Amino acid sequence: MNEYQKFLESKQKTHVLSGFDCEDFNSHLFDFQKFIVKRALKAGKYAIFADCGLGKTIMQLEWAHRVNLETGKPVLILAPLAVSGQTIKEGEKFNIPVVKYDGKSDIQISNYEQLDNIDCSIFAGVVLDESSILKNFTGETKKKVIELFEYTQYKLACTATPSPNDLNEMGNHSEFLNVMDAPDMRMRWFVRDEGMNDYRLKGHAESDFFGWIGSWASVLRTPIDVGFTSDGYNLPPLNMFDRKIVTPKQNNGRLFNDTSVNATNFNSQLRLTKLERLDEVVNIINSRPDENFIIWIKQNEEGELLKRLLPDAKEVKGSDSIEYKEKTLLGFANNEFKVLITKSKIAQFGLNFQNCANQIFASLDFSFESLYQSIRRSYRFGQKNEVNIYLITTDTMENVIQSIKKKENQFNNMMTKTVKYANDKSYKLKSDYTFRENKNEWYHIMNGDSCELMSLIPDESQHFSIFSPPFSNLFTYSDNIRDLGNCLNHDEFYENYKFILQELYRVMKNGRLVAIHTKDLAVYKNSSGYSGMYDFTGKMHAMTEAAGFKYHSKITVWTDPVLEMQRTKTQRLLYKQVTTDSSYTGIGMPEYVTIFKKWEGNEEDWEPVQNLNKENFSLDTWQKWASPVWMDIKRTDVLNGWKGAKEERDEKHICPLQLDLIERCIELWSNKGESVFTPFLGIGSELYQAVKQGRKGVGIELKEAYYDLAKRNIDSVVEQKKQMQLI
Repeated sequence: MNEYQKFLESKQKTHVLSGFDCEDFNSHLFDFQKFIVKRALKAGKYAIFADCGLGKTIMQLEWAHRVNLETGKPVLILAPLAVSGQTIKEGEKFNIPVVKYDGKSDIQISNYEQLDNIDCSIFAGVVLDESSILKNFTGETKKKVIELFEYTQYKLACTATPSPNDLNEMGNHSEFLNVMDAPDMRMRWFVRDEGMNDYRLKGHAESDFFGWIGSWASVLRTPIDVGFTSDGYNLPPLNMFDRKIVTPKQNNGRLFNDTSVNATNFNSQLRLTKLERLDEVVNIINSRPDENFIIWIKQNEEGELLKRLLPDAKEVKGSDSIEYKEKTLLGFANNEFKVLITKSKIAQFGLNFQNCANQIFASLDFSFESLYQSIRRSYRFGQKNEVNIYLITTDTMENVIQSIKKKENQFNNMMTKTVKYANDKSYKLKSDYTFRENKNEWYHIMNGDSCELMSLIPDESQHFSIFSPPFSNLFTYSDNIRDLGNCLNHDEFYENYKFILQELYRVMKNGRLVAIHTKDLAVYKNSSGYSGMYDFTGKMHAMTEAAGFKYHSKITVWTDPVLEMQRTKTQRLLYKQVTTDSSYTGIGMPEYVTIFKKWEGNEEDWEPVQNLNKENFSLDTWQKWASPVWMDIKRTDVLNGWKGAKEERDEKHICPLQLDLIERCIELWSNKGESVFTPFLGIGSELYQAVKQGRKGVGIELKEAYYDLAKRNIDSVVEQKKQMQLI
């Protein structure tokens, strides 16, 4: 078991520290900022997820300065457009000189757009300012940033929030910082819901995932989140004003567009209400003639009309030169003019517009992140005035409003959990369990780790084994590191599973059989780089043979492709896909039961299985069971009541093995009175059926709730057997 204990320790993922200690910091830093910079320097590669106004700029400048002093080599800061100028000014204020990229100065800064013109090899450290901007870049640019700085010794990623409501984007930061590749992160902690294209956090993965983030990042909304006082960090009131425009009506009296807007008709709907919306913008600005305003637009034609209506306003648009964009955005921050017109994708990241306490969204889309980041240009720590946000919508955009509110709730929930677990040093998956067992003439079940508890089962004592193992790390059943579902990737799962196979081979009688239920796994492009199938059944087959078992036979269990299509909405089973490009079309996913034999010779000593005869097993039945494809296994033929063991964070996929399938295997390959073993007891389906068929059940289950329900299920059939004996 020493080898197994070492393996468990390796499963606990921690960030390897590769930096240096530092105690001497710039006097302008607050204590909580010094604490974070110290952690970042010690880690070597680190992220700071700090809300707007908490001083990310001075923290990254001090980090860059200390890395430069430690290594004697320059450090590069990459920033969004126009943020470079603000950062240079901040450096002057804090006595940390920063210059635009020149290839030789101690701390240099440049925009992400200039990456192709930078010699990245000369830098000992790199800072990604507003690192969540990577989400808005093309895949090629994001890939380029990661590749160009793959071997950079010191790295720092800074942003107010890593892509709200899309936790998968944490993988961008993790991959950039050499902590873990994004696909591996998704495989370990995320699950793709049936019928969904996006991934979400697995139920039991919450504390482990957020705690893992805390090993390589500081996450805070206020200094309190990292153990300091919030003196001086209070946000002013935020006033939200909703101005709703009524859309034009047709002659028949109906709304011109009486359905909710969607991605297809969104832009056309904006054009229909352009004059009314922009008139409202002008009215709002005229009501506060002496105050600064930012007007966020979605379409170029909105900007053109606003320039005519507001001749003193200045617009920054995508086609402008980099020099003009930077000069104009900085000019607005310096109060050189009062009204700025631009798009969120141009100015939502990094810029500090505390000089402006009024923002108008001339229209909304479905992006909460864009709305959040744009508002935070003004609504940030350090803002002294009440901030007024005007949202101009139409009466057909109620679904947009509801979508944003839903995402806002998700974001607040995400940030609460991130802060909670990322700053909690006790986050790790638990590794202990309380051993329990129940043993009688009918069954012997144990609650605990199969890899360890199988050692309590005598050598060559089990006559038949049937089970459905975890399907690699596809599902997570508990928050225990011993759970085979809590694995980083397929390779770690197989390494874990080896311990099961080693013990399984030892406890099985020579000449007897093991039946393993599996299915192949779907592969998705956004997690694996391609779409297709993963031969999980084949890999499990190879591992079982490598453990010493011999391949005996295989049953294909037919599944209904129509039901699979309806449940998963998978592209490969859609009829319309066949008619458009059938190269993407696939076949339904059957299940398999592969049978293996423990074969060590001495066949004359093997105990024969003589359970079946002409009286209890007809030729017709045999001909059906001998088919390589079992067509009549019903997916719903399972133990009832499994939901009683389902905890709040359990995944909805959990489903017991079909009873009819178990029954056939037990009848074919074991005698009455013999033992039937499973290392993955679950809710007890295999042992329920074994006891029902006159065998003794032996099983192990790690999850307490499943173990308790398994005992109740098996006890129910024991009671039935006892009552029949009394009759």
